[in-house]
Amino acid sequence: MDKIRIILSGYRGRLGSAVARAAEERDGFAVVCGVDPRGGEEGFPTYSSLSDVTEDADVLIDASHHSATADLLAFASSRRTPVVICTTGHTEDEIDMIKKASGSIPILKSRNMSVGINVLLDLVRRAAAALGDEYDAEIVEAHHRKKLDAPSGTALMLADAVKDVRPCAEYIYSRNERRQERGDREIGIHSIRGGTIVGEHSVIFAGDDEVITISHSAGSRDLFASGALRAASFLVGREPGYYTMADAVSE
Repeated sequence: MDKIRIILSGYRGRLGSAVARAAEERDGFAVVCGVDPRGGEEGFPTYSSLSDVTEDADVLIDASHHSATADLLAFASSRRTPVVICTTGHTEDEIDMIKKASGSIPILKSRNMSVGINVLLDLVRRAAAALGDEYDAEIVEAHHRKKLDAPSGTALMLADAVKDVRPCAEYIYSRNERRQERGDREIGIHSIRGGTIVGEHSVIFAGDDEVITISHSAGSRDLFASGALRAASFLVGREPGYYTMADAVSE
């Protein structure tokens, strides 16, 4: 079987570096080139801009920054190249651009590429449905000191999973200025930043006299890189459309 050829956008970042290593170590994948405005030599051709890329590829993995969305989609659409979007923090306009582009090319977007997290999402939905509104839902996430966005994209995914079952829920990001009892419809979301924590997420369902906690802890970014490659393998050959990691995990 021929190797899946990958253009890796953001190859110098933490996740991009992990994806490059994982592709090199595994059969069936090859990074044909990398793109990063910071530059730097690697074991494959590198460019500072997508507009300079001449290589053909089966899929583009984006581990750069959400601000590059417009250029990324323009490049991929012009070449009819499937895209795996691993970046977070997209604006509503950028999300709209992604969904519009998925009408002409296959796009898989996930705020978290971990297979385990996507299993966790299913467990959270089931727990929220089984426990009902009598159990208060709170989400706690922890990441390294250099993470820019808070709460994490994964925390929002988990909140959305609860909201799927509780459509009237309200997200509460801070209670330091709220001098009042907790509302019945609240989903509290709390962020911790420090050290080199890769990623920890817990969903707490607190009822009368008992607490159920569902959690996930990432030991390294290698698991996210593994998920990105799994997503790339899933996406190659797909019809245009908007896909998620749930689609890739279910196969």
